[in-house]
Amino acid sequence: METQIKRCAWCKGDALYEQYHDQEWGVPVFDDHKLFEFLTLETFQAGLSWITVLRKRENFRVAFDAFDYEKVAQYGETKKRALMNNEGIIRNKQKIIAAVTNAQRFIAIRRKHGTFSRYIWGFVGGQPLQNRFKTLEDIPAKTPLSEKISKDLKQNGFQFVGPTVVYAHMQATGMVNDHLVDCYRYKELSL
Repeated sequence: METQIKRCAWCKGDALYEQYHDQEWGVPVFDDHKLFEFLTLETFQAGLSWITVLRKRENFRVAFDAFDYEKVAQYGETKKRALMNNEGIIRNKQKIIAAVTNAQRFIAIRRKHGTFSRYIWGFVGGQPLQNRFKTLEDIPAKTPLSEKISKDLKQNGFQFVGPTVVYAHMQATGMVNDHLVDCYRYKELSL
């Protein structure tokens, strides 16, 4: 008899979601390229479900030059129009403009701090915060820390980076371990 793996309830029943949960969500990410990918995807998620974005992730990867922030920062009106006509991604003009602006601001942060990773991880002292949530209802949509980071990002010119988007980014990139304590990934990602 096969033993059932205990996962966070939010991903159950969808193979793509389970794979993302098992392999990526909550794993600490220090690579700037990957951090930009998550920041861009979470920008497009604002107001939508993560599974919607996840199902379009490969289309986004192609449309946004593999999330190369140097290239995205250079997108002009022709490229923005092409993105608006790309049915494979979420076609929201403000979010497309924000992705380009955020790439430019991402580069500015890198110039100032050496890496975006050093900047963003500095908010948690370079180590994931270990939460101990027992139910999905316990997990907040935002925290005072995500509000602080959001404010700092906005002061640095980033767009679509409200506290909820920032907290989703923190969860996705492992800045916080928000796997439920009875999820098998919780212990694997605990320090």
